[in-house]
Amino acid sequence: MAGRLEGKRVILTDPGYYSGPGIIKVFEEEGAELFADDRDLTEPGAAEDLVASVGQVDVLIANHARPFAFTPAQEGTDDEMERLMNSIFYPMHRMIRAVLPQMLERRNGKIVVASSVNAIKGRADGVTLYSAARGAQIAYMRNLAHEVAPHINVNATAQTYVDNPTYFSEEYKKTEAFRRRLAEAPAQRLASMEECAKTILFLAGPESDFFYGQVIPFAGGWAV
Repeated sequence: MAGRLEGKRVILTDPGYYSGPGIIKVFEEEGAELFADDRDLTEPGAAEDLVASVGQVDVLIANHARPFAFTPAQEGTDDEMERLMNSIFYPMHRMIRAVLPQMLERRNGKIVVASSVNAIKGRADGVTLYSAARGAQIAYMRNLAHEVAPHINVNATAQTYVDNPTYFSEEYKKTEAFRRRLAEAPAQRLASMEECAKTILFLAGPESDFFYGQVIPFAGGWAV
């Protein structure tokens, strides 16, 4: 169904990270009026200013991501823990808090959290602090979905094995660690950002009107 977002005003956060470029391409092709904004949402008031500048927001794509180093839990510092929460979890809450009043007033809206499969399946690769920030996103999303149903749909993707510059850099893809990790995925390949964006599109479009608090793994079968 082409043009499924025709006339919809969509905010995409952190458009240069994670699957942001793929989301831009797919959503523009589907007719969205897209506001791909890269402002620093860790700054006080930035989320409110963004929403005010856009006006009506029909869809929020909470795409928050930052690179991190694989680090055993016993070596994880307070600074790194705070950095990941400050860049991945807190901005998501601030953006949702900023758009909810108008969505609740209209009794309509979609919120999609672009999260990670690390929130729902464990790995022994030094991703504990990162996964904790992603887990906070999923817990928040599931409870929020109940809070604002039935008029607002809040759902998430849990993704990995997506070819993106944030977590699968060209340097990383040349390593033995990457080859071992890819061998664990039934798909035996990375997905493109556009493939992942089509799952986010489903959650942003009319086909997901009966979805509340759902997490869709996009992980090439690894989350099974």
